[in-house]
Amino acid sequence: MFSLQDKVVVVTGGTGVLGDAFVKGITGSGGKAVILGRNREEGESRVQQVKESGGEAMFIAADVLNENDLQEACRKVLAAYGRVDALVNGAGGNIPEAVIGPDADIFTMNIPALRKAFDLNLFGTILPTTIFGRSIAEGGGRGSIVNISSMAAQSAITRVLGYSMAKAAVDNFTRWMAVELANRYGDKIRMNAIAPGFFITHQNRRLLTNEDGSYTARGESVIRNTPYKRFGQPEELTGTLIWLLSDASGFVSGEVICVDGGFHIFSGV
Repeated sequence: MFSLQDKVVVVTGGTGVLGDAFVKGITGSGGKAVILGRNREEGESRVQQVKESGGEAMFIAADVLNENDLQEACRKVLAAYGRVDALVNGAGGNIPEAVIGPDADIFTMNIPALRKAFDLNLFGTILPTTIFGRSIAEGGGRGSIVNISSMAAQSAITRVLGYSMAKAAVDNFTRWMAVELANRYGDKIRMNAIAPGFFITHQNRRLLTNEDGSYTARGESVIRNTPYKRFGQPEELTGTLIWLLSDASGFVSGEVICVDGGFHIFSGV
């Protein structure tokens, strides 16, 4: 039930830290990973790593906000494999200009930066869904789409306003689209989301840790409010991802699954 054997899974943001774990998890479960990203060197390197491990993967350079890139990527996938079975919307991240620091005037916001955060995180999820989702829905099997949400959508996290609002919108899109897909295609295509807790990535490393590996004040605050008292490891997301992509979750749709060491349920007391 948990096998992804021969399933063709497109992973946007596949050249990121979490994307690397997603690709390894998918190919390790028998799936064929299509890595989408802007970093060609990193993408090709990951394809080589997968092949050396006995898996199958291909890289396609694409920007998730460029519809032409995505259309061309979809054509390449269909030419190579004849179908798309699943999509992981892993592209996204914080926009530094959209951060509102503790000393900033909260009534003077960088509106263009907030829009940029929405573009990357929300429309960077919607656009791939509209293009690869159609191929999944019109294919011969049953498929799954998994979006990547965030703890920032679960409760108020200081500073990251643009990112938080965009990820909350991703949650709403996940639920809305799950219902509409079911109304039109029955159980042929599902949509769910994973809300990771705090994982060290290229984007937040300097926010959460110092150069010597110790925690910053913000990092200490995160650890203090995480019952596990540690950050997550990227590979700890893959079990949930494989479950959501596989037939084992065939009756699950519209859910946002938190993988966070208990962060979102802890009151701090």
